[in-house]
Amino acid sequence: MTVQRWPEGSEADPEAARERYNSDMRATRKALREVVRADLPTAHFGLGIVFVASAAVGYFAGPAAGALVAGAFGALFFGALVVMFLRGIRGMDAARRAYLFTFGWANWV
Repeated sequence: MTVQRWPEGSEADPEAARERYNSDMRATRKALREVVRADLPTAHFGLGIVFVASAAVGYFAGPAAGALVAGAFGALFFGALVVMFLRGIRGMDAARRAYLFTFGWANWV
């Protein structure tokens, strides 16, 4: 079993270690939020991709398949909107957040 070396020495202060851990976690979470952040132009691009994909699937596989693709994203949007209302977020802010959740994936296209 190895003994962990503390930066403070053998008389480590648990409160200092806890504060160092908390500050590291805050920095990590902030960096992760920046990586997965979506904005409205990106979400608009995602909506455009869904329209084009629906039209392409509808053309090649039939109108029912195209409607299924569009309907799946519509259901995802309304499901996200219901979750926003359940969380207590109302109005246009709820619609914006649901829209970003549904179509913000275009950042990675």
